[in-house]
Amino acid sequence: MGELMLHSARKLAAQGADFLICPDNTIHQALPFIAERSPLPWLHIAEVVAERALERGSRRLGLTGTRWLVESEVYPEKLGARGLGYMRPAPEEREEINRIIMEELVNGVFKPASVAYFQQVIERLRLSGCDAVVLGCTEIPLILNDANSSLPTLDSTRLLARAALRRAAA
Repeated sequence: MGELMLHSARKLAAQGADFLICPDNTIHQALPFIAERSPLPWLHIAEVVAERALERGSRRLGLTGTRWLVESEVYPEKLGARGLGYMRPAPEEREEINRIIMEELVNGVFKPASVAYFQQVIERLRLSGCDAVVLGCTEIPLILNDANSSLPTLDSTRLLARAALRRAAA
């Protein structure tokens, strides 16, 4: 995956890009392996989320996303570097969230029971001391947002897009 990212980076650099983004949270696992060889700097999705969490005054974030993302160090590394704590859902919750994402959300299926499951997990994270939740998958905001979550949400894809716009306009 890293080599594919690097190949794309070279193409974009040749076309005049100033920096790079990747809206896929899970793929950021490959970034440390290719960042030094990249012809352009990357905006890291977890750094953007951490910055916004600090602006909001958050201190401990619940992590949601694919099982591969939540079990990785993509967010823990970047959050920890900014002094932010985090909490992962329980292993069985990660599996069910992953199933909902991969079997339902990516296929445009939005079941009330799945929304309720996410809400239940987020409420447990809140009761365990989290003060915000990372929506660390492009599809999660299709069913969750501040209006139906017991914790303030950090929509990673939207935050990355806004950070890219700010940087491009600077």
